Amino acid sequence: MFFNNLLSLAIWVPVIAGVLVLATGSDERAGFARILALIGALAGFVVTLPLFVLFDRSNGGYQFTELHQWIPALNVNYALGVDGISVLFVILNAFITLMVVLAGWEVIQKKTAQYMAAFLIMSGLINGAFAAQDALLFYVFFEGMLIPLYLIIGMWGGPRRVYASVKLFLYTLLGSLLMLVGLVYLSHQAGSFAIADLQNIKQIPMGVQQLLFVAFFMAFAVKVPMFPVHTWLPDAHVEAPTGGSMVLAAITLKIGAYGFLRFILPVLPDASRFFAPVVIVLSLIAVIYIGMVALVQTDMKKLVAYSSISHMGFVTLGIFLFSGVFSGSELGELNTWGLKGAIVQMISHGFVSAAMFMCIGVMYDRLHTRNIADYGGVVNVMPKFAAFMMLFGMANAGLPATSGFVGEFMVIMGAVQVNFWIGALAALTLIYGASYTLWMYKRTIFGEIHNPEVREMKDINCREFAVLAILAVAVLGMGLYPEPFVAVVHEAADGLIAQVAQSKI
Repeated sequence: MFFNNLLSLAIWVPVIAGVLVLATGSDERAGFARILALIGALAGFVVTLPLFVLFDRSNGGYQFTELHQWIPALNVNYALGVDGISVLFVILNAFITLMVVLAGWEVIQKKTAQYMAAFLIMSGLINGAFAAQDALLFYVFFEGMLIPLYLIIGMWGGPRRVYASVKLFLYTLLGSLLMLVGLVYLSHQAGSFAIADLQNIKQIPMGVQQLLFVAFFMAFAVKVPMFPVHTWLPDAHVEAPTGGSMVLAAITLKIGAYGFLRFILPVLPDASRFFAPVVIVLSLIAVIYIGMVALVQTDMKKLVAYSSISHMGFVTLGIFLFSGVFSGSELGELNTWGLKGAIVQMISHGFVSAAMFMCIGVMYDRLHTRNIADYGGVVNVMPKFAAFMMLFGMANAGLPATSGFVGEFMVIMGAVQVNFWIGALAALTLIYGASYTLWMYKRTIFGEIHNPEVREMKDINCREFAVLAILAVAVLGMGLYPEPFVAVVHEAADGLIAQVAQSKI
């Protein structure tokens, strides 16, 4: 019974824990709220571990499936299942939520219960989006996760938190409404909202596919976010508390790329081929231009936010690498290296981006500024912290033996197979990534201490050390031995490539 409902547990354990934490009430019971939140986050993570251990890597289909009637009149079901693509995101989400609870343990002093509850509830809703096998159920979770994120930024963010949260909400909502229209049309054609039925629609005229592609693309491109609908992300990151930035970069951006994999490619393969050159160009702009924008930032959070946009450009590039693109010949199949590399890159970026924002949060908690010029010489007073930040900076720059190298290398390999110049332009991220990351690190960590307040900074405590050490193990473990992650993805990615090969015209 337990193993038959693992996905429901992954969704509802953190949600119920969040409600219980919320019920603790005022700040007088903040200590109890923290302990209850930690128990809930730990339980939410533990119930996802059997998903990885028991996952059949030779099976490219959905596993741990659940099916219950929800709205019979509309043929809408509570249908759950994960394949080799989505199972990793469920586990990653639960892991990052646990890190976020630990990261905010002492930092959040006001409305502590509400803060912790928002993250737990959001964690369950995000898991629901990754596990949903009914399109309407996916839409409910996809929209529902926006509410706690909006509250996290709007209540615990910086001076411009209201502006940032409203901008995030409006950008995401507009794209989501277009997706809902597309889902209603497809469900009418398929006779149900089951994602498998939507993917199996036999014939969709090219003109209709193109309109549907635009509708879905707007919803997911904003979430990634892709250039030019990326402008909400730097504002959201700068104003969000540390935990909000960790979840936003590590998890919520992945929902957009996941939507490409689950809806656009298999449901609209012909339109995906047609628009692939446009998506590749936008992705390369994100990799190159946004990387250049990151170079001139003076705010650490904004720099890493632009870095995330650049790295997610790598993800969308890998997803839409069709053979024959820009060669004048008819577009063919998806590139295996590119697709699998994009998925691996998403997992790696989850670890690295969460670690980078955690490091920035550690410094901000001590000096209450994110301005790079206010630092310098931090290594003299925080040597342990400096070592961790060096590791994560190297991973952000794509250094071999770190997780940041694995996915980027696979995408570059795939891009070179498709078109040498696409691969060459994509490889510039290795130069830009090293430039803006090491430039920030040099100015904040090395050198002499010029700001007297830096001299008073204390090195990381046991809690901070534990969080950074766990993230370091994840970054190094995936970088040194990526095979377990690639093996999980392999069959599902091959199955997706076979699905996309089938024309819907």
